[in-house]
Amino acid sequence: MHRKHSYTLMSFVFLLILVSLACATSQPTPAFTNTPGLTATETAVPTATKTARPSPTPRPTQTPNLAATERAVELNAEVQEYFDRGYVITTEGRFTELDNYSDEYAYLGAYKPPLVIDSAGDFFLSAHFRWSSALENSDAAGCGFIFGLQPNFDHYAVFLDRTKVEFRIRNLELGYSTRVKPTRATGRVNFAYPAEADFTLILKGANAFVLVNGEVIGEYTLLQGRSVRGDLGLTVLSGTNKDYGTRCEMTNLHLWLPKE
Repeated sequence: MHRKHSYTLMSFVFLLILVSLACATSQPTPAFTNTPGLTATETAVPTATKTARPSPTPRPTQTPNLAATERAVELNAEVQEYFDRGYVITTEGRFTELDNYSDEYAYLGAYKPPLVIDSAGDFFLSAHFRWSSALENSDAAGCGFIFGLQPNFDHYAVFLDRTKVEFRIRNLELGYSTRVKPTRATGRVNFAYPAEADFTLILKGANAFVLVNGEVIGEYTLLQGRSVRGDLGLTVLSGTNKDYGTRCEMTNLHLWLPKE
């Protein structure tokens, strides 16, 4: 009787243990677990990810000055034309665009000391001339270029008169200037006051070419042994003493010098 009770008690205890184990295994997992290293009041900060910086918007390329580009094309075409015609020996060189020039002079048969613009041997110098005289039937008068100017003032001078190209050489020994005659073409033109024309003087070695409105009016052979390298200048030849004498204006002035 006593043994049977013991079995019953032991069976009851064993049953309680099984029930306890079953309850423990069926308990739901907690919904929130503290992150290690954080207190209850701390919040985990998301890891920062490096965002790619947007590519910079390319700036528009600076638009070239259209007028300057067209002008460069025009000048290069001019030197190419002279090269093709045999007036210059190369197309390699540099251009200089010059300020407009205007002056007047009233001293019959004389020209003003030049406005020096550069120094060179071979070159071409071009401008649009406008000129007039206070006397309708004046002597030779007009706008002009000087080249080969030396320290003693020896030089060559070339003017566009209303009837001809006036080409002169000044020699210190003589004390005055004398005319240089063309070796080819006539050097003759025909204008009325007020007059205007495009004028170009080209020097290649001992040969000079004069173009009026794009046409060769005269070719000139310069003195052998006489240096043509020197200063270049602008001036005006007076054909009368009357009133303002001769008035000259030069625009579109540009100088080309070959690469040395």
